[in-house]
Amino acid sequence: MSEALNRQTVTHLFEALIEGDLALFHAQFAEDSVIEFPQSRERIVGGENRRAVYGAFPGRPSVRRILTGGDLAIVEAAVDYGDGVDWRAVFIYELRAGKIARATIYWAQPFAAAESRKAWVERMDE
Repeated sequence: MSEALNRQTVTHLFEALIEGDLALFHAQFAEDSVIEFPQSRERIVGGENRRAVYGAFPGRPSVRRILTGGDLAIVEAAVDYGDGVDWRAVFIYELRAGKIARATIYWAQPFAAAESRKAWVERMDE
């Protein structure tokens, strides 16, 4: 499949999450897709489980950037759960025939910069 189609798939996925359009969200996945959260050691297998998990998903992402290459897409985003906690996430998508076949998602919270690097770094602002 084309890289342009894969970018469109991932773009539609995040538009759907932002708008709360679960039908559009799930339409971007292969029915046999697998989603993994390595930090919590969770795996969501198949469409039925994915629909149940994301039916209860309260978060709304803010996409920083989308990178694509071949059948791979990487998305950096901030996610707002409405609880005031600042979450950042990296989504790694493997696509098959223009649908998401596998997703690996890493979550983190911002932290203070180390003093040991202060002389050699620039401050990044949102």
